[in-house]
Amino acid sequence: MYKIITQEGRAKRGEFHTPHGVIQTPVFMNVGTVAAIKGAVSTEDLEQIGTQVQLSNTYHLHVRPGDEVVKKMGGLHKFMSWDKPILTDSGGFQVFSLAGLRKIKEEGVYFNSHIDGRKIFMGPEESMQIQSNLASTIAMAFDECPSSKADKGYVRASVERTTRWLERCQKKMKELNMREDTINKEQLLFGINQGAIFTDLRIEHAKRIAEFDLPGYALGGLAVGESHEEMYHVLEETVPYLPVNKPTYLMGVGTPANILEAVERGVDFFDCVYPTRNGRHAHLYTNFGKINLMNAQYETDDSPIEEGCGCPTCRRYSRGYIRHLLKAKEMLGMRLCVLHNLYFYNKMMEEIREALDEGRFAAYKKAKLDGMNNGNEKM
Repeated sequence: MYKIITQEGRAKRGEFHTPHGVIQTPVFMNVGTVAAIKGAVSTEDLEQIGTQVQLSNTYHLHVRPGDEVVKKMGGLHKFMSWDKPILTDSGGFQVFSLAGLRKIKEEGVYFNSHIDGRKIFMGPEESMQIQSNLASTIAMAFDECPSSKADKGYVRASVERTTRWLERCQKKMKELNMREDTINKEQLLFGINQGAIFTDLRIEHAKRIAEFDLPGYALGGLAVGESHEEMYHVLEETVPYLPVNKPTYLMGVGTPANILEAVERGVDFFDCVYPTRNGRHAHLYTNFGKINLMNAQYETDDSPIEEGCGCPTCRRYSRGYIRHLLKAKEMLGMRLCVLHNLYFYNKMMEEIREALDEGRFAAYKKAKLDGMNNGNEKM
């Protein structure tokens, strides 16, 4: 299912075979929370910019339109007209982000919907059922994501509960994949490593979940308030205890620099809202750093966002025109910026894979970081 093609230090270049096609790793997953990329980006656009995997959100799709609706429509692939892999997160992150709206118990989590306030209960079995209805390629285990500021006693109890929940998730998925009415009977389950910034808890948990022999493993609860240095230290210490012959996914990360540092430490999968969110606010990634297109210096700039960039935006439109669209609040401006940023991320992953194939990842990483850090505009 997962094959390592080459390694440079801990960095891995691999292929992950799934029911919806082969994923070349390292890979960046474009975030389509509610089965769409924010910024009016279509499936055709995503194909054009080299997207391999999309990520959708279990909790949000459960709330609206409802996972039963998606099932009636033939599953998420058919619903959003996307035939490549889709990963759905479990709803566990909302346990963290909706802290004011939830109550955690052994059986699961009691929520109030962020949309209409109605009561929702989600436990491991419910999360698996929802993700089975969505029929995603990869389903994430239901976990609790403790705050990086939580005390060690709380984090330890939380991690132990996440392990018990993983056991329930695995059992439930096995049962769901055997049901006659299940759309994707080959749905894959990834477990999630937790432990905040306590490396001893992280290592202990990594060893424990490795015993479940799952198709892949994620590191959760990072990029939620700790420093970059703390995150890199956790990866440094924990990744070696996750199975090297399975893909490793760093959830919700991150900046181009974060991705390069994490690849060096053995991570294969990434997702983050940065490229789309920043794009919608005119903050654009280039090989010479980030630029803010709202700055007055770009008003009459007839050059593309980045010279030599192959994205649909840079091939046709100028900085001055896109800035005008954003100022005029025309949706096209936002869309063109999001397309550029997603292309930048997907292209960077392609470059990372090529560098690993050719045994020059360390040199590539240094050159890429130097270029981005020497940018002409600091933001």
